[in-house]
Amino acid sequence: MTMPGLAAKGTDPCVHCGFCLPTCASYRVLGTEMDSPRGRIHALKAIEAGELELDATTASHFDSCLGCFACVSACPSGVRYDELIEATRPKLNAPELRSPAQRAFRQLLLALLPYPQRLRTALAPLRAYAGTPLQGLLRRSGLLRSLPASLAAMEQLLPPLAAEAFRDGHPVVVPAQGKRRARVGLVLGCVQRVFDPGVNRATLEVLSANGVEVVIPPAQGCCGAVTHHQGELAQTRELANALIESFKAVVGPGRPAGPEPLDAVLVAASGCGHTLKHYGDLLEDSAGAGFASQVRDVHEFLAELGLSESFRARLRPLQHADGQTATADNPVLVAYHDACHMLHGQGISAEPRQLLRAIPYLQLREATEAGVCCGSAGIYNLVQPEEAAALGQIKAADLQGTGAELIASANIGCTLQLRRHLPQVGESSLQSPTVAHPIELLHRSAHGSQV
Repeated sequence: MTMPGLAAKGTDPCVHCGFCLPTCASYRVLGTEMDSPRGRIHALKAIEAGELELDATTASHFDSCLGCFACVSACPSGVRYDELIEATRPKLNAPELRSPAQRAFRQLLLALLPYPQRLRTALAPLRAYAGTPLQGLLRRSGLLRSLPASLAAMEQLLPPLAAEAFRDGHPVVVPAQGKRRARVGLVLGCVQRVFDPGVNRATLEVLSANGVEVVIPPAQGCCGAVTHHQGELAQTRELANALIESFKAVVGPGRPAGPEPLDAVLVAASGCGHTLKHYGDLLEDSAGAGFASQVRDVHEFLAELGLSESFRARLRPLQHADGQTATADNPVLVAYHDACHMLHGQGISAEPRQLLRAIPYLQLREATEAGVCCGSAGIYNLVQPEEAAALGQIKAADLQGTGAELIASANIGCTLQLRRHLPQVGESSLQSPTVAHPIELLHRSAHGSQV
């Protein structure tokens, strides 16, 4: 298989300098040139020249890419590797490039994860298992090691399933507290609302407490980020159009949320935010471009709007795990984890840190290699479990090495990946930190909750 039509200009600026190599997560664990951005660009040039076929072996080197875009940030020549890999991914879905088992597993994931109700139905039988002593017992017994690697990875990422994970239950409009400063929509996310529903609850309460009215379309589904990351363009466009329509159904004259337009559409998961901001390119129409122009990451929006004086006055020091309240002499140490689609994909880094610094006696610690991927990358930690596990352990060791007692993570995939690997790091005597969303920490500070 060749790749006619791939823009050669996208590869031309590459001078093979190697600046991308230290930042590339797949190169970090595999150590082979073909599993690096530079090697993949060389392969693309060879395919375009008719010197190389895109067969199963060549495709495997593209499948090893996490799509973290760290190489884009590092490249001194301005190579848009993100555009190259996005153009390549749809071609990797050709039947002959993966085994029947690989195709079936991917199809299962993409038939479940982007559809919250399907996912809830599939998870319902596991409510008595997830997060219980039985799960811990089976993990310690070693019986789960007999599972195929991908299924074992699914089990290891499975979090406790709260009752609220199986229903949304949000009103169409959450009113602002006090004087209204803005009116926004909120994208709930597909995986986040099921695996970590407390994030959306905290986001709603923090926004409302800062004078922001929030509109929540009850029929909204997935934004398409999961499928977009896998090059499934038709499914992505279907999901994207459905999400746009769900907002149109509630905002306007005679509609449930009223006629006033939204100032922004917010998202609290960075992987979703990256895809939402690309709706104009994905849908190639004015509706997609118009929707994309409204999208803001929740940290980006709150930092720009500014925390209200009344909310700032409510912020109190967090408590340590032992129940002691943080003080100037004994601050809560927090390491902020830079999700790739936030840092490299959207260029957002300062805003979450700015919001966290509003919490009294919270001290930020920085990871040594903040820009290196944790190994989550959409469904990468399920379809490439060995490479993802190695990256998860590297990231967990780096974050634990900061001495932080808490990790702030603004992407659900990263959060699940970090929670899986933090307890398994080496022989360190340090207590394993817990993982929470930055907005959850603001919420806890405003309500006096423990770390």
